[in-house]
Amino acid sequence: MLSPWTTIRELRALLDRKEVSQEEVIQFCYDHIARYDGAVGAIIDLFDMKQVTAKKATTGLIADIPGIIKNNISVQGERMTCASRILENYHATYDATVIQKIYAQGGIPLGSSNLDEFAMGSSCEYSALKLTKNPWDLTRVPGGSSGGSIAAVAAGMAPWSLGSETGGSIRLPAAWCGIVGSKPTYGLVSRFGLTAYGSSLDQVGVAARTVYDNALVLSAIAGRENPVRDATARELSASYNLTDGLTGAIQKGLRIGVVDNAVNAVGMSDDVKALLAQALKVYEDLGAQISWIKLSTMELSAATYFIISRAEATSNLARFDGIRYGYRSPQASDLNSTYTLSRTEGFGDDVKRRIMIGNYVLSHGHADAFYRRACAARAQMRAEAEKIFAEVDLLFMPVAAQSAFILGACADNPLQMDLCDYFTSWVNLVGNPAIAVPCGFTANGMPMGFQILAPHWQERLLFQSAYAYEQATPWHTKHPDLNRL
Repeated sequence: MLSPWTTIRELRALLDRKEVSQEEVIQFCYDHIARYDGAVGAIIDLFDMKQVTAKKATTGLIADIPGIIKNNISVQGERMTCASRILENYHATYDATVIQKIYAQGGIPLGSSNLDEFAMGSSCEYSALKLTKNPWDLTRVPGGSSGGSIAAVAAGMAPWSLGSETGGSIRLPAAWCGIVGSKPTYGLVSRFGLTAYGSSLDQVGVAARTVYDNALVLSAIAGRENPVRDATARELSASYNLTDGLTGAIQKGLRIGVVDNAVNAVGMSDDVKALLAQALKVYEDLGAQISWIKLSTMELSAATYFIISRAEATSNLARFDGIRYGYRSPQASDLNSTYTLSRTEGFGDDVKRRIMIGNYVLSHGHADAFYRRACAARAQMRAEAEKIFAEVDLLFMPVAAQSAFILGACADNPLQMDLCDYFTSWVNLVGNPAIAVPCGFTANGMPMGFQILAPHWQERLLFQSAYAYEQATPWHTKHPDLNRL
């Protein structure tokens, strides 16, 4: 009756018909995690179910449906480590807004997932706690930084998960693990309770095995809180539901702009290009009008993202100082040594590297050359986005040039790791919504996805178009062979 690949929509029907109970669904997920997570390494902690079920509503969009929470999102009473030694034993003192909304919609936060430390990475290899592997091939990375959230869903441990995006941290691993990952418009989801990395870029998003399930969970967490904790979050109708209108048809006359300098970028593998061409053919068959465009500011996005994200990280991570909470070095003897030793011992190498770069680009004599120029470039990107979305309804782009790489392949090349965000970071800089959808397998048998981008606040169009593609193709029905784990 239950399987690792049972969707939320299918679970809803089983629960409504009383063919399974909430307790049976939770136990099924627990058993599956116990059996397979030793190989995958997606889960950090399982939550106290007495506390969770006492808080949740009995009805709602995701009533009695369990999911996994990225371990940089606050769940009261549970460990929130951000996969860092500096927060290894920190327990959250409040629920993030998205967790409050999950409870209000009847959902069950089952446990927390691994990530790159403080969400800084593209492979999920930079965790201080454990190593997460791709369920399709345990010798390969799942992608990051939300690698644990995505790998958990891809391996059937839960039907949905929450991740966070700063430069592509949901879409990249979703594409590499063969599931659906969404990044909403900046401000659709409250950031209150999400540990900040780059505050002008961060957004909580959703991973699920189908477009419908993703839309449902995003609908459950969308909107600001009351009283307002995140001033950038938008107030939404209580009836907001992105699954309305998912018919399998695209909008009449839908105009899709294919980003030529992304699809044909240097380094794109032939097999990925072939999968993208096949996906475009599906959209043409569905009735979409396809045109090829150049996104000139995309070539600025990687450098702009590197500078802005690191500058904001420097400020946001200053709070982890060994004084108020988190790790304090036992060797510290005074204030200066407390700061220096606690941060040196508590942060991993990649986090320290980003903090140092952030300090450099903000420093006197360099801020004009780097940070302010990056902000000007970002303004150019936003202006170009407005101009292009006046001409097309959606943009079509790759998520990555290659399939998931072998574990450790970028260990000595941090720049190559950073360039994993080349096709995704533009979206975070302009704040538009995007979704990654599976589109087949590369020559080495690994899954791959494409992404479509929409104008601000056009999630409904985005999900309608993604759903239409999904229903016309078989890729959402493909899953890793768990017998190989």
